[in-house]
Amino acid sequence: MVTFPGSLDDTDAARAVRYAGAEPVPLWHADRDLRGIDAAILPGGFSYGDYLRCGAIARYSPVMSSLVPAARKGLPVLGICNGFQVLCEAHLLPGALTRNARLKFIHVDVRLTVAGAGTPWTRDYATGQELIIPVKNGEGAYVADDATLDALERDGAVIARYADGAPNGSARDIAGIRNEAGNVVGLMPHPEHAIDPLTGPSADGLGFFTSAVREFAGARV
Repeated sequence: MVTFPGSLDDTDAARAVRYAGAEPVPLWHADRDLRGIDAAILPGGFSYGDYLRCGAIARYSPVMSSLVPAARKGLPVLGICNGFQVLCEAHLLPGALTRNARLKFIHVDVRLTVAGAGTPWTRDYATGQELIIPVKNGEGAYVADDATLDALERDGAVIARYADGAPNGSARDIAGIRNEAGNVVGLMPHPEHAIDPLTGPSADGLGFFTSAVREFAGARV
């Protein structure tokens, strides 16, 4: 669990990891030692106040000098909201996240359609399954050139879409994508806020975390 200056959903993501049956390992942005983690989560927030461009400064944090090569070697990484922005800035995922279409911060529960269930973060879902998960962002519009968007579609790299149209103006209603290998996933909505109906709109987000836990439990058998 990587905390950057300005992260605000790291404790929520850690709680989700515990709900899924694993123990979160806290990492500070200045850490270079990944401490033997099985997977990494870059939580939502406003790293460094999002000065310059969302995630652009966080991308140069010392922890990223270790995380980027580890991800390229197969370490599962989930970037949520600001974490998605950081992954794009680090070139672990294509495209970028820009200001919402109406230039307003949005906070609303959205319906997502799972478009890709074949990653370490989505195996507990079925393709086509609908989820209710909160989204809260000011710079959540996913953009890329047509060639990149076409490649994402062709390769099945879109893992989630906004079922009722993107409230932030994301191209082709894209809510989340994966890299070519499938181990790195970026998601704009917040699954960590939907792990228990008592505190969220549903428990639909828990599958992102249980998927990863099952992945590693199976690997150790």
